[in-house]
Amino acid sequence: MSRFSVLFVCTGNLCRSPTAQEVLRQRSVGIGLAENVRIDSAGTHSPRRGEPPDPRALTHAARRGYVLADRRSRQLTDSDFCSFDLLLAMDYGNMAELRRRCPPEQQYRLRLLTEFCLHTRSPVVPDPYYGNAQGFEHVLDLLEDACDGLLAHIQRQLGCSSSRP
Repeated sequence: MSRFSVLFVCTGNLCRSPTAQEVLRQRSVGIGLAENVRIDSAGTHSPRRGEPPDPRALTHAARRGYVLADRRSRQLTDSDFCSFDLLLAMDYGNMAELRRRCPPEQQYRLRLLTEFCLHTRSPVVPDPYYGNAQGFEHVLDLLEDACDGLLAHIQRQLGCSSSRP
């Protein structure tokens, strides 16, 4: 079976994108696709490169069974645009930065993650960094919904049965 690769992109790679990375990883394991899906995350502006996710992201993710402690922030690189099948932005600012930096022939790889939401209608995954605990929970709700839809998309791309996670 072929492979499919996804890069989640937010601003600092400290809250949303590493959490999305782990949600998709865990869900792909749950349906037996982990070997076929390469998942990573990056930030458009990562001044704290090499650091673990925000402690609040760690706490809220852990309450739902997601372990983020081994993640380290990294900045988006030019090679990412050719290395991943999809680069998924969390919000319009992230998307604008992706579009600005992406070579024209690779623009088709760029999408907003919320395009894959199955049940929630939200144009973006809002940044919880300057908010409260409810913001982190809302982000997790959106990420779980979007990753379920994304996984169905990946299964179609790989020609797998479409059993939902």
